[in-house]
Amino acid sequence: MNRTPILSSASSPDGGVVGGYPGVPGEDAFSFPPVLLQYWHAAQRWRWLIAGIIAAAVLIGLIVTLLAPPQFTARSQIEISREQQNVTNVPGLEGAGAPRDLEFYDTQYALLKAESLAERIVRNLKLADDDGFFEAHGVTPPEAAQRGAGKPVFSKNETRQRERQATRLLLDHVDIRPIRNSRLVDINYISRTPTLSARIANAWPQQFIGATMDRQFASSADARSFLEQRLTDLRARLEQSERDAVAFASERDIVTLGATRDASGRTMDPRTLVASDLEALNAALVSARTDRIAAESQLRAKGAEHSAQALTNPTIQQLRQKRAEVGAEYAKLMVQFEPGYPAARALKEQMKTLDAAIARETGRVSGSQQLAYDEAVTREQKLAAQVEELKTRLDRQQHDTIQYNIFQRDADTNRQLYDSLLQRYKEIGVAGSVGATNIAVVDLARVPERPSGPSLPKNLAIALLLGIVLAAGAVFTLEQIDEGIRNPTNVESLLALPLLGAIPQAREDAAQEARTFYSQLGEAYFSTRTALALATTHGLPRTLAVTSTQPGEGKSISALGLACAIGRQMGGKKVLLLDADMRSPSVHTLTNVRNEGGLSLLLAGEENILGQVQSTHIPELAVLTAGPTPPSAAELLSTDRFHDVLDGLLERYDHIVVDCPPILGLADAPLIGRAVEGSVLVIEAESASVRSIRNALRRLQVGHNHVYGALVTKLDVERAGQDYGLNYAGYYSYGGDSAFPEAKLSSS
Repeated sequence: MNRTPILSSASSPDGGVVGGYPGVPGEDAFSFPPVLLQYWHAAQRWRWLIAGIIAAAVLIGLIVTLLAPPQFTARSQIEISREQQNVTNVPGLEGAGAPRDLEFYDTQYALLKAESLAERIVRNLKLADDDGFFEAHGVTPPEAAQRGAGKPVFSKNETRQRERQATRLLLDHVDIRPIRNSRLVDINYISRTPTLSARIANAWPQQFIGATMDRQFASSADARSFLEQRLTDLRARLEQSERDAVAFASERDIVTLGATRDASGRTMDPRTLVASDLEALNAALVSARTDRIAAESQLRAKGAEHSAQALTNPTIQQLRQKRAEVGAEYAKLMVQFEPGYPAARALKEQMKTLDAAIARETGRVSGSQQLAYDEAVTREQKLAAQVEELKTRLDRQQHDTIQYNIFQRDADTNRQLYDSLLQRYKEIGVAGSVGATNIAVVDLARVPERPSGPSLPKNLAIALLLGIVLAAGAVFTLEQIDEGIRNPTNVESLLALPLLGAIPQAREDAAQEARTFYSQLGEAYFSTRTALALATTHGLPRTLAVTSTQPGEGKSISALGLACAIGRQMGGKKVLLLDADMRSPSVHTLTNVRNEGGLSLLLAGEENILGQVQSTHIPELAVLTAGPTPPSAAELLSTDRFHDVLDGLLERYDHIVVDCPPILGLADAPLIGRAVEGSVLVIEAESASVRSIRNALRRLQVGHNHVYGALVTKLDVERAGQDYGLNYAGYYSYGGDSAFPEAKLSSS
């Protein structure tokens, strides 16, 4: 890591550059923000306040716990199922739509804490009339305005007030605790009376079940009321639709037969009587046409004897058979006898008689065929006329059937809705009388034998935690209110001013330690002298003013320490400590010299400048005291005489350190700062506010003063610790006591 000092420029509060100074890598360069350490040291700074707040909180917690009356907790347990038992076997009525997620149980837990349930318990147990209930919770109930027969008589308004107060007490003292990963819920009730706690803890699940069933009954009653109204409406609609269908059918002469089923088993639309008649007449017409065709065929045959009826007529068949037998006998006689043979003539006559009979019978048969044909034609024509008439009627009726089917479907739909709602109405009536619930009591509460509270360890822990929170809040508030510079490194961020050094709090004599090189203060001022040497391009400034925002910040000690550190380091060069605080001089006291003559006399016109300088026990250090207090120090410093005095002193001394008055309220410091090369602003740790320091810097800027940086004084080494990298206690104890003669000489 690069350890080379960083030369940077600081700016005044208004943005003006006030000089270069040696810097160090910032905290961001080391990537170690000391936030936690700042919190720790803030706690150390306010440790007594923090300890007092925490102790007070714990003490209050202890007193409250010891004085608090004992509390008794009774516990009952219930099981809440997602779906209740389906006793009625009615789909969608019991358990239907039960949520399968946490919303269902969250709803049940909220119902257990519902105000309506608490009011139900108050009414059921008559807690509003029980003064012991209010006393068990440490509450004074509203008194009755009137009394009758030695008993209080409450008005309606007083009763409502007591019920509301009892309801609030129940809700404040009940604890609903669901058991994780289960369907069980613990109901805990706390009061000062064990029997009352058990009584209410047992009443809570019972009333919860009752309230749940009441909601179910109310839901069933509402459903039944709704269905009753719907049934009434649907009954009227059904009757009207049926009347419309019947009236239309009667008006249009539509007579329907029973519904039939097709080959696949589906129900066909019911047929009308006309369609049925047409079907029957059409079948008869087909039969008549067949008969007519058969009769016509027979009629057109070649000869009656060839007709089918002639061939099949039994009389003709018998005659022909007889004719054949007689013909056979005649032929037999002709073999032996002549035609004139008597027997042969008789057979021939018989044959003629049979032929005449056959001819007559055949003629009769032919006449019957014509008659049958004529009858078949007539029957066919009549049936065809009837079919055509029915077809016309059916065609007209089919148009009417469309509207009739509309009426019929409307009636059927209303009938289905009515039957469905009627069945639902009956089911709800059965289900409402069963009273099924999804809540079961697992454990009843027992009367507690020992108090459950107050718990001393728990209350003390709460008091301790509360005390820590209050202490943290108080420290945070005080830290925000207090704007003093606690962290020397904040000088750069808050004031835009370089930090030249940090001076620890003196252990005993601050002046003695500042003069002693190997003391904490001596080492700190020597470090500041090194920073000043690096703040300019030509090394240490020959004239340097040391001032502060307000009195008492250690500017005079710092001026002495810087002068001593410069004198030891410069190798024989002379250093003059000039006390320019003519209003409240102190350099002569710090250096053990007399305040005779001095700066005020020189500014007033004394010519012997070197004659006013006094030597000290430190060889390289001389002192020019402030001298007598003038009427107006600012007027003396505003003249050119002060510049002449500085020029005269620089002829004899290599470096002059000027102890200036404070800045605020006085014009001396800006006048002195304009006459020297630059100034050092002394800031007491945790003293002056940042606002006042910025005002002081603004005054120096207005006076065209060059400020090299700030010097933080009176830093508490133990409180600062290692938070700021200023562990003087460990650093200056390194190596033990020095035997170097100069250390002893300087401290003498």
